Amino acid sequence: MSQRPPRKIKAHETAITLTPGEIAFVRAMVICQDDDIIALNKPSGLSSQGGRINAHTLDELTWAFARKGGSRPRLIHRLDRDTSGVILTARTKPAASFLGKAMIAKRFRKTYLAIVAPGAPSPKGGTIDSALRRESIGREAYMRVTDPDHPDAESARTRYRTLAATPDAALMELSPETGRMHQLRVHMASIGRPIVGDARYGGALMVGGHPVPRLMLHAAKLTFPHPDEVPMTVEAPLPDDMVALAAALGLAVPATSDTSSTPRGAEETD
Repeated sequence: MSQRPPRKIKAHETAITLTPGEIAFVRAMVICQDDDIIALNKPSGLSSQGGRINAHTLDELTWAFARKGGSRPRLIHRLDRDTSGVILTARTKPAASFLGKAMIAKRFRKTYLAIVAPGAPSPKGGTIDSALRRESIGREAYMRVTDPDHPDAESARTRYRTLAATPDAALMELSPETGRMHQLRVHMASIGRPIVGDARYGGALMVGGHPVPRLMLHAAKLTFPHPDEVPMTVEAPLPDDMVALAAALGLAVPATSDTSSTPRGAEETD
């Protein structure tokens, strides 16, 4: 997860021409949409913004939803490149302003699923309340647990609970109460249960004899006030690679409910 807000869209930005394949790719991510918002299920490996690889970011791919003669949707928050799951965009400036203020007011509730190793933490549920600070190593930025009195300390709080566990691994539900960069990854590592596939923070790349293809962290659910003031919850099912690894490790995956509280007049997904 990331604390830094998406960069502001400038009015003079020139539209990016996307290939038919790119348009189909981003349209396939749509969970639900209406006149105000589009909720997307971002795959792992796609940068939200500012990626270093020679490929379009999700921010750029939103040009696929630009209205004729209008602007494209704006990202309301971001996910790390290797994290999959729900990400919200606003289709209008008023919607972006409303949702931005709602996020600042902490009216957003985010729920993630993660596979950690080895086994379940002790206790199996609780709260991690450990300040973090940013540290740069070369061009890379890391977050470290730090003393709350450190001049660069940022408060960080995460609730967690174990959904399923074996001696080798556990499936966790993580709910951040703050939004620091890499917060969930660093907090889980700090209690000796790093997220598997997270080489940056000590996550295993092989668990129970099974290779881990990537960071096993998924933004499963987002609850927020829709711009029409109707509470809305959007869910994204666990991706196939996480389902497969969980099954191989003997971890039962909870069923994902259908997207709820869809705003009135919602459009059909293209």
